[in-house]
Amino acid sequence: MGQPSSEASNAIIYTTLGVFLIMGTGVAWTMRNQSKGDFLAGNRTQTAIPLALNFIASALGSGILFTYPEIATLAGLQGVLVYALASALPLFVFALLGPIIRRKCPEGFVLTEWTRQRYGTIAALYLSFVTLVTLFLYMVAELSGIGQVVEVLTGLNGLPVLIVECVITTIYTSLGGFRISFITDNIQGAMVIGLLVVASIAIGVETKIDTSLIEPSGLLKDSLLGWQLLYILPVAILTNDFFLSSFWLRTFASKTDRDLWIGITLAALFILIIITMIGCTGLIAAWSGVWPGSDPENPLPGSVAFFGLLENLPAWVVGFVLVMSVTLSTAAFDSLQSAMVSSASNDLFRNKLSVWWIRLAVVLIIIPIVVLAIKAPSILQIYLISDLVSAATIPVLIVGLSDRCYWWRGFEVVVGGLGGIFTVFIFGAIYYNDAYKGAQLILLEDGIYQEGWAAFGAFVAAPVGGLLWGFGALALRLAVQWVQAKRKGVRFDALDRPVVVESDSEAIQYVAGGDLETILSNGQESGAGKVPGKFF
Repeated sequence: MGQPSSEASNAIIYTTLGVFLIMGTGVAWTMRNQSKGDFLAGNRTQTAIPLALNFIASALGSGILFTYPEIATLAGLQGVLVYALASALPLFVFALLGPIIRRKCPEGFVLTEWTRQRYGTIAALYLSFVTLVTLFLYMVAELSGIGQVVEVLTGLNGLPVLIVECVITTIYTSLGGFRISFITDNIQGAMVIGLLVVASIAIGVETKIDTSLIEPSGLLKDSLLGWQLLYILPVAILTNDFFLSSFWLRTFASKTDRDLWIGITLAALFILIIITMIGCTGLIAAWSGVWPGSDPENPLPGSVAFFGLLENLPAWVVGFVLVMSVTLSTAAFDSLQSAMVSSASNDLFRNKLSVWWIRLAVVLIIIPIVVLAIKAPSILQIYLISDLVSAATIPVLIVGLSDRCYWWRGFEVVVGGLGGIFTVFIFGAIYYNDAYKGAQLILLEDGIYQEGWAAFGAFVAAPVGGLLWGFGALALRLAVQWVQAKRKGVRFDALDRPVVVESDSEAIQYVAGGDLETILSNGQESGAGKVPGKFF
C-alpha cells in the first residue's frame, strides 16, 4: 500500500479532527445561551438541502468501508444491490410516517414521545430502553470502525484516535446540542461526497481488472444467500431505523412536509450511489486479483477487500480515504451523541433536567462506549444485536398508527416485542435441536451470512412471532377485562373508542373506554375542557 508515513498519517487524522473541533466549538459558542428546547431539538427549522446532507451524514459511518465490500465478496453484485437498496429506501418511512406522527404529536421530536401518548408510560419506557441501547451499540460500532480503519490504513494504534474523536465531538455537542450536530453534519456530508468522488476516480484509474477472473468468480450470478438477503436486510434495516433517534430528530426538524420529502429523496439517492460504489470495490478487488490474495492458506478477509485495493495506489489516495473515514466517523458519532442525549432527556427525565446535567451525561456515557469499542470483535455483529429486537418490536408498535386499531394497547406492544424475541429462541431450538444454539441465534453469533436457513428463519420468526404474541396478549387482556366487567356488573367497554381529553396539566390525554357523559361531566367539575375526537 502507498501508505503515508506515521508522521503524515497523524497529521492528516488530527488536522481533520482539529478542523472539526474549531468549527464545532466556534459555532456552538454562539449558541451557548440557547434554550433547553433548542438544545435538544430543532423542530420545523430546516429546509430540504440541509436535511439531505444530514441524513447522508447520519446514515453513513466509517464501518461502511468494511461491511459493503464484504457483502460483494460473499453474494456478488446481487448482494451489493440488495444491501444498497435496503439501506437507502427505508429512509422513505420517515417521509411517510413523519408528517403523520408530527400531526398527532406536534411537540414531540422522537418516536418515544408519540409512543407515550398513544400507549402509555410502560410501553414508552420499553421503547426508550431499546432505543437507547441501539444508539449505544451504534456508537460502540462507530468507534470500533474508525479504530480499525486507522490501524489498517496507517498501521497506527487506533485507540488515541478513538479518544480524541470522542473528546472533540463531546465538547461541541455538549455546548451546542442537536443544532450544532445538524450544522456540522451539513459540512461533513458535503465533504464525504467530494472526497468519495476523488477516491473513486483514483481507484478507477489506477486499478487494473483482469477480465479472465470475472466469470470464474461467480460474483455476477445470483445465489441462495443473495435471495435470502432480499428479505433479511430490508426487514433488519427498516425496523432498526425506527430506533435511531438521530433520524427522528431530523424528521421533526424539517420546516415543511415538502422539505422532508425532497430532503429524504435526495439523501436516499446519494446513499444508494455511495453504498453501491463502495460495495463494488469488493467486486473490483476480486477481479483485480487483490482478494482473496495469493496465499490460499491465509486468504484476505472480505471485510478488508476495500483496503486491499489501496495497496497499489499512491499515498495521497490513502490520505484522501483517511480524511473521508474520519469525516464519516465524526459525522455519524456526533449525530448519535446528540440523539442519545435528546432521547434520554425526553424519555427518562421528561425534559426537566437542566442543560448542564444533560451536558454532564454526554461526557459520562462516553467512557463505557470507548471501553467496549476497544474490545468489539465485529462491527456487523454489533449492529445485528439490535436488529432482531427491532424486527420483533416495530411491527407491533406501528399497529397503533391506524385509527382503526384504537383497541391496541401498550400491553400488546410490550408482550409482542418480548414474545418475538422468544419466538426466535423457539425457532432456533427447533432448527438446531439444541436450546443453547437457539439462544445463540438471538445474538446471531454466526452472523447473517451463515449457510442454511437459520438467519432467514430468525428474521421471519421475530416479526411474525411478535404479532402473534401481541394478538394473544390482546385476547388475554380483553378476556380479563370482560370477566372483571361481569363480576362487577358493569358494561364491558374495553373495545370502546377512546376519548380525547384536553386539560391544563397535560396537553392531550387519551382515555380508553368509559362512559362519555361521565367523562365529560367529570371534566366540567374539574375545570378541564374535554372533548371527544380522533385519537392516535
